[in-house]
Amino acid sequence: MSVTYKLLFLFLIIISPVFILSYYGNLAAEHILKKTVTNAYLELNKQNLYLVNRDMDSIDLMTKTIIQNPLTQQMIPSGTESILERVSKYEALDKLLKSYSIGVNGGEAVYFSLYVYDPVDYYSFAPKVRIAPQSGVYFLTEQDKPDWFLEAVQMQGKGRLKVIDSMNSPSQSKTLSYVRAVNNVSQANGMIGVLVVTKLEKMIQNDFSTVSLPQGEIFLTDWFNQIFASTAEGIGTILRLPDEAKEVEQKDGFMNIVHSGHIYVINYSYHLQQKLVYRIPLHSLLQQQSQLKQIIQLISIVYALLVFAAFIYFWRSLMKPMQKLSRFIRSYIPGKQVVRSSDENRNDELGVLITSVYDMANRLNHLMNDKYQYEIKKRETQLQILYQQINPHLLYNTLESIHWKSMLEGSTQSAEMIKDLAKLMKIGLSRGRELITIEEELQHAAAYINLQQRRYELRFRVMWNIADEVRQLQIPKIILQPLIENAIIHGVKNMEDDGEIVISADIHDDTVIIRIEDNGYKVVDYEEIHRLLNMEMEVPSFGYGIRNIQQRIKLHFGCSYGISYSKKKQQGTIVTVTLPKSETASRTQLLTG
Repeated sequence: MSVTYKLLFLFLIIISPVFILSYYGNLAAEHILKKTVTNAYLELNKQNLYLVNRDMDSIDLMTKTIIQNPLTQQMIPSGTESILERVSKYEALDKLLKSYSIGVNGGEAVYFSLYVYDPVDYYSFAPKVRIAPQSGVYFLTEQDKPDWFLEAVQMQGKGRLKVIDSMNSPSQSKTLSYVRAVNNVSQANGMIGVLVVTKLEKMIQNDFSTVSLPQGEIFLTDWFNQIFASTAEGIGTILRLPDEAKEVEQKDGFMNIVHSGHIYVINYSYHLQQKLVYRIPLHSLLQQQSQLKQIIQLISIVYALLVFAAFIYFWRSLMKPMQKLSRFIRSYIPGKQVVRSSDENRNDELGVLITSVYDMANRLNHLMNDKYQYEIKKRETQLQILYQQINPHLLYNTLESIHWKSMLEGSTQSAEMIKDLAKLMKIGLSRGRELITIEEELQHAAAYINLQQRRYELRFRVMWNIADEVRQLQIPKIILQPLIENAIIHGVKNMEDDGEIVISADIHDDTVIIRIEDNGYKVVDYEEIHRLLNMEMEVPSFGYGIRNIQQRIKLHFGCSYGISYSKKKQQGTIVTVTLPKSETASRTQLLTG
């Protein structure tokens, strides 16, 4: 782990306890507050539900009184009564129901309405639906009966709360009603109609107003969470409760749930099929606690910023110079110019360290430069010695050939040999150049072959397979001639017309490959030649020429290049010369060896 990560880890260790204690303290205080407040709201919920049930009991008692009233029991449609009798009964019962209307806050009232089943339509003069939100008697034929009418009949005289349409009321589309079938007490299975008490949501909302919840809402629902009444809108819709509240047991009880930023206090009654739900936002309960939490968080942040400022100061004064020094050491290349650092002017221990490192790098650069100059001069001297050794040898052999040929033959062939000799000397000298083009080297080799064939009257064949793209590339001079000389002397010299030398040149993967192949029959010790070329023999007894070539190639281009010997598949020897693909000479390669 780097020093940077260690310092960051130390910074986290310093500030972590403060934030952990702050988080734990806030969490514990919040939990205690939630528990205390929730218990208080549970008791308040019980009292609230008691008020609602008390009002519903009074509604239930009034419906019983109305049902048992003789005016209600006499309201049985019959064809034996006169129109006057029907009107009289209708007006009397209508007046009775209006007397039971109960005024509540806001000027609204609870309305009592009796819907009488009149299949024959004896009371056709009376309205079938309410025209205005008020109490009254209404008559329904078979096709006029709504769904809740049949449900109330099936309850067999028991009352229940139900959300129904407001019967053409322009003020509200739905209303909470208490519906109860009116049975004929004189007949066991006789049914007169259904008594409906509407606008009960206003009465229940009046009970809700006795409770003050901070930004909270109160809902009275059925067992399946349909809203009967609430402090908000949504009568008849489904109240979305947490999943934990959906799996309540089939009995009376209560629960409290914290979910999605709200506290749910639920009091449920299975026998009444009702629930009273308080939904209170947590932020309203924890407002004061949140203020304290914000103060603690602010103190923690200020502390963290102070520690961070100290960390940054320490970082800039110590770690940043150390990082710069580390980058310099990693990127430093011996011989490369050293750019001095401004941190060397420091008067502390770090300044001494930085100054010492830069001074050491400068001293190393001076040593590298001295060594570089020494190596250049050394290798230039070696090259000059090698060239001085090989040029007299070639000149001597050529002059010897011209001498004997001139004595034995006429002047025509001698002139040709002199021409080839001139070419040899011209290319060999090359105006002092160490590297020449492969085209020039091939001309030099061809001139040498012509001289040898005329000198010894040799009839071996020479084949040239030279790719055009290699002709202008660079090669150390007098490389091919000694190799061809070996191929002639040790290979095809005594083979007459059967002798063959193939000279080829091509490029493979940015490497120039030149091959000199002969079909000579003499046995060659390739392992001994390999040892010679790899400098494993301190004082070689043979192969001076090929060792000279190997050294010159490596001095020019590096140890990756040179010559190698191998055997042909049938008979003969292959000499392979590998060179870099270079069109210009480069002296920087002198150090790659």
